[in-house]
Amino acid sequence: MEHMNTDHEKFINKVSGVLVVDKPVGMTSHDVVQFVRRGTRINRAGHTGTLDPRASGVLVVLIGPSVRLSEFVSASDKRYQAVIKFGITTSTYDSEGEITSRRPVDISYEELEEALQSFVGDVEQTPPAFSALKVKGKRAYELAREGKEFELEPRLITVHSMELLDWDPPEAVVDIQCTSGTYIRSLASDLGEVLGSGATLAGLRRTRNGQFGLREAVSLRRLEEAFQNGDWYKYLIPAAETLSDWHTLILDVDLINEVTHGHRISGEEGLEHGLMARAVSEDGELVALMEYVSETSEWQPRKVFGN
Repeated sequence: MEHMNTDHEKFINKVSGVLVVDKPVGMTSHDVVQFVRRGTRINRAGHTGTLDPRASGVLVVLIGPSVRLSEFVSASDKRYQAVIKFGITTSTYDSEGEITSRRPVDISYEELEEALQSFVGDVEQTPPAFSALKVKGKRAYELAREGKEFELEPRLITVHSMELLDWDPPEAVVDIQCTSGTYIRSLASDLGEVLGSGATLAGLRRTRNGQFGLREAVSLRRLEEAFQNGDWYKYLIPAAETLSDWHTLILDVDLINEVTHGHRISGEEGLEHGLMARAVSEDGELVALMEYVSETSEWQPRKVFGN
């Protein structure tokens, strides 16, 4: 038994990568992480962008040393399919809240499409009061539930596209591509105000997080079967693929040794100062995250993962 435990410890110490989970409605993002921790018996795991319990879809879970990539993967663009119900507003901007108003819905397909396009680009958005943002050390939703008054600072977001997929009054299905930190509930509420009817978010499914979409996502049922069979690692995606859209440096053994010891390596001239790159071994393993220093045309290691 001791030999088996030692083998397992050696195995889990080497495991580093990504599980892309199709989160079901009803579970919190933390619930999914706990499920993964129990199934893999690896405690070092975390998600890269909260999905509300009533939302489903792509949740990226980093495992092992890959958790150090969280800040970069979390900052990736997101894509959603949202069901927006017009004619009502709620305290939480979604169907969980108390209804605060009812208005008639008289919106044509063309009017809705035009309103959607007005949100494309850089938009200043005020997060919903019922959110996990902190206000003087307390979560905003806690203060909101207590009936306390407070203000959340607007933030600049970028909406890359909003495409109307279906309009069956009073509900619309909209495909949304946006930057990280965008509150789809706030978009729905703001859209309703622009159209004069009010609106709330009736359903939400995340279809993409950075490089990963529903095609890569595995259901909890299949993942649970894989945990029981001991072959869950077949769903594990290499850490390097999380940043596959980054500038890439392929390192030989000598360069890996330099980088893992924190030394700069020479690079090509003329790149943008501060450009980030992923450095990988010739086998495709993630070695480090590098930052370009234009003054010397060198790459400086910022996060080292070893070889």
